[in-house]
Amino acid sequence: MTKLIIQIPCYNEEETLPVTLADLPREVEGIDVVEWLIIDDGSTDRTAEVARERGVDHVVSMTRNSGLARVYMAGLDACLRRGADIIVNTDADNQYQAADIPLLVRPVLEGRADIVVGARPVADIPHFSPIKKFLQKLGSWAVRVASNTDIPDAPSGFRAISRRAAMRLNVHSDYTYTLETIIQAGRLGIPIESVPIRVNGDLRPSRLVKSIWAYVRRSIVTIVRIFATYKPTTFFVVPGLTSILLGTITGLRFVVFYLLGQGGGHVQSLVLTAILMVVGFQLIMFGGLAELQAVNRKLLEDIQWRTRKMDIETDGRWDTDRA
Repeated sequence: MTKLIIQIPCYNEEETLPVTLADLPREVEGIDVVEWLIIDDGSTDRTAEVARERGVDHVVSMTRNSGLARVYMAGLDACLRRGADIIVNTDADNQYQAADIPLLVRPVLEGRADIVVGARPVADIPHFSPIKKFLQKLGSWAVRVASNTDIPDAPSGFRAISRRAAMRLNVHSDYTYTLETIIQAGRLGIPIESVPIRVNGDLRPSRLVKSIWAYVRRSIVTIVRIFATYKPTTFFVVPGLTSILLGTITGLRFVVFYLLGQGGGHVQSLVLTAILMVVGFQLIMFGGLAELQAVNRKLLEDIQWRTRKMDIETDGRWDTDRA
């Protein structure tokens, strides 16, 4: 028997949640059981009550507002403990068309992928500003480079995850889970695909994008952290070698002038050489340390996966709807 659980992270979604739930399916081809799960991220309105009134099977309540990334992981854990074979994550603002859920789960059911990401028609979404569209493309490009995957819409939260993939994922960011989970999938060798999906009209402003400049800042920080964490050679060693090369060039320039008897007027080249060399060697050293940390991180991820697997399989269910 194949069980699908559709999870929805929620924070003060009393008004939008009924619209989202009204579109969710109770039957999906190839799936025997379809259940709904809401993760209430410390809402101060009637989100949890509305979910129960609308027939949601499971309501997991966070004791305080923890942010989207932690809520997403809490949802995966809750779904796993309730026996989900496939988990579909969607948004409470009804951004994604629930009718496309069968498209998401099909590659998982057919064994082609363990993670499927819905690709929105970003260029055609009218309420996305030009700068947001640009950052969506930039973030997706950074993820493709860091993960060696080909996901055109990495920030999309509409995705299907198999049970074995959900057990291996872990999110370090407090802001969002979307980019980091794709990178982890690529680094761990988890099969991942993308399928085109449709979107609905805008019900409310984005909670992640409180202002365009805040979104720009967070996006840039996330992208930089992705490269520093998952591509340390690219992030540290390449600039370090570039700095050493420039230092070598300025040093040779000084040597040439010195041999021509004009070294006294070009001492600044010697100073610049020293600075570039020191900076270059430091960057390379940081890159080496980051690579060592990457090895340690892989070992910790493997230990965490084994611990999580034992914990979930021996527990079998969540005894309380608190997180």
